[in-house]
Amino acid sequence: MRKLKRNRIRCTHCGDVIESKSEHDLTWCSCEKVAVDGGLEYSKRLYPAGAAEDHFEDLSEFE
Repeated sequence: MRKLKRNRIRCTHCGDVIESKSEHDLTWCSCEKVAVDGGLEYSKRLYPAGAAEDHFEDLSEFE
């Protein structure tokens, strides 16, 4: 199993790069279309219901 080194995404709407740095650190982009959560413990993405995952670009890094 790969271990998370950075848990971050880029919003394809506003271009913000957001990162969750600790467990339960829910971080939203400035347009509030996507969020990232979990720090290095888990990788969770939030986006509008029924929307495809093309709302964000995954920039996470793994060891």
